[in-house]
Amino acid sequence: MGRLSDVLVVNAGSTSLKLSVVDDAERSEAVASLGDASHVSAVAHRIVHGGSRFVEPTPIDDDVVAALHELVELAPLHMRPALEALADARRSLPHLPHVAVFDTAFHRTIPEHAATYALPSAWRARGIRRYGFHGLSVAWAVEQVQLPRLVVCHLGGGCSVTAVRDGRSVDTTMGFSPLEGVPMGTRAGSVDPGALLYLMQHGVSLSELETGLERESGLRGLAGTNDVAELVASREPNAHLALAVFSYRVAQAVAGMATALGGIDAVVFTGGIGEHAGSVRETILEHLRFLGSFEVQVVAAREDVIAARAARTLL
Repeated sequence: MGRLSDVLVVNAGSTSLKLSVVDDAERSEAVASLGDASHVSAVAHRIVHGGSRFVEPTPIDDDVVAALHELVELAPLHMRPALEALADARRSLPHLPHVAVFDTAFHRTIPEHAATYALPSAWRARGIRRYGFHGLSVAWAVEQVQLPRLVVCHLGGGCSVTAVRDGRSVDTTMGFSPLEGVPMGTRAGSVDPGALLYLMQHGVSLSELETGLERESGLRGLAGTNDVAELVASREPNAHLALAVFSYRVAQAVAGMATALGGIDAVVFTGGIGEHAGSVRETILEHLRFLGSFEVQVVAAREDVIAARAARTLL
């Protein structure tokens, strides 16, 4: 690689930092450091949360960086490492255009009735609504499985389930932040807000609550680890419970997406768990047999391709 059409993609997830160079034939090659990508034509940054302002690929300047810092509190587990990686890349490659590509953008097509929380209007006026995440991953999956009614299960460090009709997102499990929805590796997913109020009323601080929900819940909270291979191999009751809770909640979410779609043509699994944990997929699908027949597809995640393609539209 190294041609001027190549794009470096900086993908800072909740559990990893991936650097890859994507050429104009959409072949990608992992690189170990920013210095290994000095001959690319642009840098694409996967940014998880665009809020209500950012719904298209956006050239990055100091004003955009300042606006992104204001969104950190909405997705701290993702935004902090992404902005640190962005700052490093801008320092290392200052001569190149840098483009932000947003996970929330794919979900801008969600209808109002699916995006709106039943909250007081004054709160909703502050931007409290459902945004959705994992948009780059879902967009790639949709390209690979071209059927009208898809449910895409992105199951990895973070997990979400998205309903896609004719290539457009119509509902998804993650909402205002990446905390909502199904259980994840270390995140709780949806929890009765009354339980959270109870904890705060009984001495749990805001900081403790954030740490607990972001880093100490989900599979880790149930079984002490979020390593799915370890959980599958374990005979410990807590490991069995963790996988049972996870599979049940994902299946519930898939079934719920059938309401948004009026039926399902295919369930698509992607992400680290979705791609590699076959026994977890099978357990999820067993819960869904009552829905009748639908295709099941496993798609390798290629967020880097979607990000690079988006960045090229601005070059």
